[in-house]
Formats: sequence, C-alpha cells, structure tokens
Amino acid sequence: MSETRLEGTSTMLTRVGVGAAYFLAVVGCLYAGVMETAAVVALMGCLCAWELLRLLRASGRQPNDVIALAATLLFAIAPLAPPAESVTVVAVLLLMACAIWYVGVPRVTVTDVGMTLFVPIYCGFAFSTVTMIRLSDPGMPGFLLAFGVMGSIWLNDAMAYFVGSRLGRHKLAPRISPNKSVEGFWGGLAGCMLIWVLLVVLKVQGMHLLFAIPCGLCVGLASVMGDLFESRMKRGFGVKDSGTLLPGHGGMLDRSDALLFGCMTAFLLLHLGGIL
Repeated sequence: MSETRLEGTSTMLTRVGVGAAYFLAVVGCLYAGVMETAAVVALMGCLCAWELLRLLRASGRQPNDVIALAATLLFAIAPLAPPAESVTVVAVLLLMACAIWYVGVPRVTVTDVGMTLFVPIYCGFAFSTVTMIRLSDPGMPGFLLAFGVMGSIWLNDAMAYFVGSRLGRHKLAPRISPNKSVEGFWGGLAGCMLIWVLLVVLKVQGMHLLFAIPCGLCVGLASVMGDLFESRMKRGFGVKDSGTLLPGHGGMLDRSDALLFGCMTAFLLLHLGGIL
C-alpha cells in the first residue's frame, strides 16, 4: 500500500473516531438530562466563540473577548433560570456592557462593538435553543425531540456529503463552498425530512406529518444556510478551518455551523406549532 493511501486511511480513521466521540458525548448529555444538555451546549458555544474571536483578532478586529465569552456562557445557561425572559435579560446586559466599554475606552470602534455583540448571539443564543428544546420534557420525550432535531441536521450534512461525492455534478455555491453540489443539497434535505417523519412515527410530543415535513424542509434549508454562512466567513478570514480542536473536522465552529442555524429554526417552528 502506497504512503499516500496509508495517510488517507489514517486521516479517515481519525475523522471517524473523533466524529464518533463527539456524537456520543453530545447524545449522552442530551439523554442524561436538562442540566447536562445545558453544560455541553455552554461548552460548545464557548469553544465556537473562542475560535471566532481568534479569527476576528487575526483579521485586525478588536472585539472584547471577556464580554463576548461571558455573554456566550450566559446565553447558553439562561434557559435554566425560572423566568421566561432570562435570555432577554442576558441580551440587555450584553448591550449595556458593550455601551459602557464603548463610552469608556476611546480607541474602541463601532465595528469592535458590533463584533462583540455578534459573537455571543451567533455562538451562544443560537446554541441555547438546544436547551430550550430539551426543556420541553425532562424525560424521554424531551430527549427524543432534541435528539431528533440535532440528528436531522447531522443526517442532512452526512447525506449531502454522501450523495454529493457520488452524484454531484452541479455546484451549489462555487464562490463560497466549491465542494457543495445541488445533488448533495437535495440528498441532505431528504435525510433531514426523514428524521422528522420518524418523530411522527414515534409519536414524539404529538408531532403530526403535515407539520413535520415542512419543519424538516425548513430546518434542512437553515442548516445549509448556516454552513454557507460560516464558509463565507472563513473565506473572508482567509482560512480553511475555524480551528484544529477536532482532528479531521477542523474546529468546533466547523462542526457546529449547521447546528446553529438549524436548531434556531427548529425552536422557532416548534414554538409556533405549539409543541414547545
């Protein structure tokens, strides 16, 4: 076996191993309960925020790391607080902290403030919706719903890769992500909707087919948008990956880009549909 083939096999084994460990850790926390879900969401959100802050600083921006990371953590755990307005309170505190920083430090620019606001909303608030979905029921129904939402996004990504690598002929967004294909896009959407149909079959939280299919479609579309959104940011930063935390996958933000948009969309739809 050639050295190139051995290297490729080793890389694939590393990717599969790291992916499996990541999957088991996240699903284990979802199954364990609401507190554990909030903990893993907070960890993932803060790691994503740290990677993004590092990229922003490398590109010449000067966000406030302390404010951004603190707000990301607070957003992630806010759903655990009794008042329904807890997330809103965090948003108010974030805005006030940025205002005090901007007024008190003359060298700070509006762009710095904007980046400091963006990071925790993108990495913290978006991820907090996972905990909000898990909170729908402390037992198995809440686990199945949260796992189903995240699983639909993961399968969307996996099916897009599988179909695109074998059948892909037409580029989806060549200037942003050259490897994505239209064929892979449709394959991913099919996988995403399949999981939502399974939620109906399992009778999770009273889900019905006429609601689940549009949800699967919207969550799949949002997941792709999340992936392309992060891909465009990386192109702007001139990097291939957001970090090196997960060998074979890149950084935590690379692993979470689709989840951030997909879980937000799922939370909104489940809330509007009366399930949450």
